[in-house]
Amino acid sequence: MTPKKMMKMARRWQREAMKSGTNDLETNKGHFVAYTVDQSRFVLPLHYLENNVFLELLRMSEDEFGLPRNGPITLACDSMLMKYLVAVFERGFNEDMEKALLVSVVSNRCSLDQIVRRK
Repeated sequence: MTPKKMMKMARRWQREAMKSGTNDLETNKGHFVAYTVDQSRFVLPLHYLENNVFLELLRMSEDEFGLPRNGPITLACDSMLMKYLVAVFERGFNEDMEKALLVSVVSNRCSLDQIVRRK
């Protein structure tokens, strides 16, 4: 799936979630809200949609949960992994680290505990 298609999908998810009328989804311009499977809320910048790891999380979420109709985006990962990924994204990383993260996220079904145990 291309980054452009993933951005369209994320925008569509947010539009659908906003139709539900909940104020919980209001964010600053350039950001969107996503939840993890353990119900932790994350306000994420739109530029994360350009990252292959995050795009894979969205694809996995669509496969697992489908497109949200009356609520926010739920990512198929736990909050510990999401906090770790946000920290990594903010610090920056090279292509090799991105590939390693992508393989770990996909093969371990998005649990930081499983990724750490694997190393």
